[in-house]
Amino acid sequence: MMVMKKTFDVSDKLFELYHRIHRLVNESMTEEGVSLARSKFLFFLSKLGPCRSTDIACALNFAPRTVTEAIDGLERDRLVMRKPDPEDRRAKIVSITDTGRAVLEAAEHPRKQLLEEIFSALDDDQLDQLFEIVSKLVVKTDEIRKRKEAAEEQEIAAAP
Repeated sequence: MMVMKKTFDVSDKLFELYHRIHRLVNESMTEEGVSLARSKFLFFLSKLGPCRSTDIACALNFAPRTVTEAIDGLERDRLVMRKPDPEDRRAKIVSITDTGRAVLEAAEHPRKQLLEEIFSALDDDQLDQLFEIVSKLVVKTDEIRKRKEAAEEQEIAAAP
């Protein structure tokens, strides 16, 4: 029983830390002109290049409508642009603009500074330990997700 309580205590602390860091990073980036949420779209486009909104939705695990609304706002602010897809006239290709790159770059610096400040509470050994621990938890969550997906696929295959 004590192990379970400890597990939940650690889990609660991780969620609390995540939300605090998320809030601080979002505030920091917003001061530079782009929220954390909007920066995800810009970062994705800057790394992978022009693509369809459906590709963005799949990659970021967002609903297509959410992506469309976000792109509308980003386009209105001239951070991205849409062009017709030469392979499918019904679709549009979304790409980051030079302005979008500049805004993303400006927001990255304070984000990195903030994260450096937060993690300066740990010495190098503690940071290495935390990295190993979090990495193990990431692997475990991936295993659980894959197991659940496989079970869902089996259910679908077994359905009449």
